[in-house]
Amino acid sequence: MAEKVVIIGSGPSGWASAIYAARAELEPLVFEGAETEENRVQGTMPLGQLNLTTEVENYPGFAAGDMGGYLDSALPEELVPYRDPKAESHRAVTGPELMELMRQQAKNFGTRIVTDDIVEVDFSQKPFKLKAKSGDVVEAHAVIISTGARANWLNLESENKYKNQGVSACAVCDGALPRFRNKPLVVIGGGDSAMEEATYLTKFASQVHLVHRREELRASPIMAERAKNNPKITFEWNSEVDEVFGNDENGVTGVRLKSTKTPGETKDIEASGMFVAIGHTPNTAFLKDQVELNESGYIVWKTPFRTHTSVEGVFAGGDVADDHYRQAVTAAGTGCMAALDAQHYLEEHGLA
Repeated sequence: MAEKVVIIGSGPSGWASAIYAARAELEPLVFEGAETEENRVQGTMPLGQLNLTTEVENYPGFAAGDMGGYLDSALPEELVPYRDPKAESHRAVTGPELMELMRQQAKNFGTRIVTDDIVEVDFSQKPFKLKAKSGDVVEAHAVIISTGARANWLNLESENKYKNQGVSACAVCDGALPRFRNKPLVVIGGGDSAMEEATYLTKFASQVHLVHRREELRASPIMAERAKNNPKITFEWNSEVDEVFGNDENGVTGVRLKSTKTPGETKDIEASGMFVAIGHTPNTAFLKDQVELNESGYIVWKTPFRTHTSVEGVFAGGDVADDHYRQAVTAAGTGCMAALDAQHYLEEHGLA
């Protein structure tokens, strides 16, 4: 028997979809992803990118304060995320805490959860067929894709060591944190995203070193000029990061750059954070051209202000279809939209 709606993915978009679908009595089934080494390495573990962050200060409704008592009452003991026993209280909700709360809220309304990856889909016939990594095949009348996008990294061992301890891929998410305020920071990249990240970080940093492996930017002229004219931004041309320095107490303390033009030439820069802005990769490989993607691999929304994909009955929410905002709150918003769009589709076809 086919499921009414299957949700693929478990970030803010996926859980928002599940909450709305469950409250509409659509009995959603969520494939949250598999807990595998492959997913750990590429950053696609269950609970999405937010589960890989520390403090989350910009998600509405979670003001600063001790989350301990609330978490103890809202989540089963085994699901309360790790908390630093040395910390008297949280300054803000953490990413893992927020994601576990979303997951539990979806479960509270009857959402069923499978900890596995969907590795193949067939949208050429109805009901749709979804194949899991385990080999199980599930049929569904409607599908919501919320698999998100993962940040591109430099793939340095030292970079991985200090992720969330000064190494970040989102200035808007993390730039205002105390560890970065009035400190020198490093941004990696040469496109519009890097210019935006660097310019944004000048609100908080004492100085921003923008590292680019060439001496010409890929960024649009207006974005490039804005960055070049900012007195807080220093360009490190023809350079790439060779190593990230740090310690357990302070996290990132600096980076070593190596010249892309002069072999053996290096330069050490003191910094409290490194922001990698070399793009994102949407998690759409498993779709294998079953829905329309843009040139960057993101799912295309075919109807303005709706989450409809190129396949009737298949919807997309969150970063997998959003290459512009990429925020937790916008992902949750489009997850809600996808659930409502799926509900209307099912009702129109007598499947709800």
